[in-house]
Amino acid sequence: MEITSAQVKELREQTGAGMMDCKRALEEARGDVAKAVDVLRAKGLAAAAKRAGRLANEGVVESYIHMNRRVGTLVEINCETDFVANTDEFRSLARDVAMQVAAASPQWLSRDDVPPEELERERKIAQEQAREQGKPDNIVPKIVEGKLDSFFKQVCLLDQPFIKDDTRTIGDLVSEAAAKVGENVSIHRFARFQLGEEAS
Repeated sequence: MEITSAQVKELREQTGAGMMDCKRALEEARGDVAKAVDVLRAKGLAAAAKRAGRLANEGVVESYIHMNRRVGTLVEINCETDFVANTDEFRSLARDVAMQVAAASPQWLSRDDVPPEELERERKIAQEQAREQGKPDNIVPKIVEGKLDSFFKQVCLLDQPFIKDDTRTIGDLVSEAAAKVGENVSIHRFARFQLGEEAS
């Protein structure tokens, strides 16, 4: 069965779990939101929602310099305690995210960070493409939504498929880390530097 973005949004609002986690839980629960909440709780992901409001002002700043020394990144990943920040698991997450930023060049952290004018421009391009291909008006919105999802996977760090395992997104990694450590975990910010590139 097809899972709608409205169902995913509703489940995310209820649980605070990552988008892909919500989508998978809804697929497993055949679209039943209440059952999907139970699926997420069983995996320990819904519990992360209760932690989401807690302050996460500990963490690490991790760097990654690519072997050709022409690309480097810095990422700040936060958690609630220095105990968790000093674990191998948390530092491994930070290293993976720093490598992801170097390899995949995200422009924004999340969908919420994409400027409205940029989003509108992408929406218009997708609509024009669909109409030029002669697609019926009633399916154009679905095509546009699909194209926007692809756009987010390219430019938003949390939506990007993980470079080491493309069945998971960076958002999934963060949710899984939060579930494992029992704390609020979040990527606060990142920067990517490429030799010869103009500063934005």
